[in-house]
Amino acid sequence: MIESPTLRRRRFIASLGAGALAGLGAGAARAQPAWPGKPVHIIVPYTPGTGMDILARTLAPHLQAAWGQGIVVDNRPGASGNLGTSAVAKSPPDGLTLLMGVNTLIINPALYANMTYDPLKDLAPIGLCATGSFLLVAGAGAKFKSVDELVRAARANPGGLDYASPGIATPHHMAMELFKLQAKVSITHIPFSGTAGAVNAVLAGDVPLMFLPVHVAMAQVRGGRLVVLAAAGDRRSALAPDVPTLAELGYPNVEADLWYGMLAPAGTPRDIVARVNADMTKALALPEVRTALAAQGMEVAPSSPDDMAALMRRDAARWAGVVKQAGIKAE
Repeated sequence: MIESPTLRRRRFIASLGAGALAGLGAGAARAQPAWPGKPVHIIVPYTPGTGMDILARTLAPHLQAAWGQGIVVDNRPGASGNLGTSAVAKSPPDGLTLLMGVNTLIINPALYANMTYDPLKDLAPIGLCATGSFLLVAGAGAKFKSVDELVRAARANPGGLDYASPGIATPHHMAMELFKLQAKVSITHIPFSGTAGAVNAVLAGDVPLMFLPVHVAMAQVRGGRLVVLAAAGDRRSALAPDVPTLAELGYPNVEADLWYGMLAPAGTPRDIVARVNADMTKALALPEVRTALAAQGMEVAPSSPDDMAALMRRDAARWAGVVKQAGIKAE
């Protein structure tokens, strides 16, 4: 069949239109920026200079280089970390707002009745970054120089021994309450309004013992002002390899180390979570990053998102049990 000139003209015009639409679609696809496409905010829910803040700022330049976008480390302290964490939980799940968190975020629901978010439902774990070890220490003038001597002294005088912490529900406080439950001893909590006051009280001999981060403790141990009794992790700290764990000394369930990790709002696409995890893991493998974190008492410990999620579930249940058994109330 021979087409008429009019029909050929219509087909030609239709083909031009289809080509134009196809070109428009391809141009739109090319114009769609790859993630992130905009600066990324990493919210730190505590003050500058804390472990989380140092970790975020150590990783930021390496992530910025990998993503080709600026990284803003945004400190939003308040309400034991709940203020900044809630802001992330309520942010759009587009990977542009991330959280550098510490394990207190899964302890808080057991302490606070009016939480505005659920860390297990409203946050998407990206992966662990590092751990921070705690050491059980005593003042140089204390009468006990070992865990056995401490336990005997506490059992001989229930409630007569004191311990210091930077405040109620701090990791230092929680670690000691866990130890007390496992050792079946009564030791009185003396909370201070910050780490400096608590450490000074132990150094001065006003309070005999406390849990301290390894890098803070070892500086005083080497100076002869503190005696280290044990490590609170599930293994010896690489920063204090000669210090036995509480498990080695007969208290197997006292695992009170800090863990630090990156999280995003729930619903963040899995490909973005995987990208952040991969780039973060590469940065954590760099010697200069490992050295910088070790100076702050942190050991690099990257993980998958699924492994971090499992750890969060386990620790949430474990610490809720400690809070209930010890009768801990938030300030």
